Amino acid sequence: MNTSMDAALLASAWATGLLGSTHCVGMCGGISTALSFALPADKRQGASLFGYQLAYNLGRILTYTVLGIVVGTLAHGILAGWAASPWPRAFAGGFMVVMGLYLAGWWNGLQHIEGLGGGIWKSLAPLRTKILPVNHPLKAVAAGAVWGFLPCGLVYSALTLALARADTVASGGVMLAFGLGTLPTLLLTGTLAGKLRHYLQMKNVRQLAGLLVIALGVWTVFLALSHNHHHEGASMPSDAASMEMGGEHAMHHHHQ
Repeated sequence: MNTSMDAALLASAWATGLLGSTHCVGMCGGISTALSFALPADKRQGASLFGYQLAYNLGRILTYTVLGIVVGTLAHGILAGWAASPWPRAFAGGFMVVMGLYLAGWWNGLQHIEGLGGGIWKSLAPLRTKILPVNHPLKAVAAGAVWGFLPCGLVYSALTLALARADTVASGGVMLAFGLGTLPTLLLTGTLAGKLRHYLQMKNVRQLAGLLVIALGVWTVFLALSHNHHHEGASMPSDAASMEMGGEHAMHHHHQ
């Protein structure tokens, strides 16, 4: 994949995380607030609260990055030939369109997919209990890393982009970009509690975010297919030149 396509995937992943914040505050806002109350009373305000919330979110983003590395490695090893085609990126763009419809509240079919990771989340319950109380920044990072396994359609949407890249490092980078996109909203939600959450869950805000994610999905599909068309078009003159050279060689051999 060329540099422009890599940049496009990174930009799409980051923007999906940022715009999907309207979904994040519904799914993760409660967890973020609960993690604030899991802190000692003297750590629940000011710089201490911000620092612990940052640690929570860094742990969460670390999990996303590791998931991207795993998906990219598997895709590179198992789907290498298929991943080289434009169709994985087109599929990822289509999944983003579905995610946009879900964010806007126009189609809720993605809820069924979100439920697929429910078993993993339940199995982590004992680990979540052991981490409490969160009385050290490293514990906050660990709690955030567990938080990253929460079943979420937005994360699954980003993972399709990582799958499309099918490269260990680059796929991890895609998920890192996605996680950084979600950081501002969830960091603020954890420190401002319900104020920002109420605003982001307003119907008009969710619909606008959904429309923008749909536009990103369409753009991703367009880039994938147009890049493939350009690549095929570029190879045609080379093929024609080869045929012409072959014809000239045959004529030269005939004259001899």
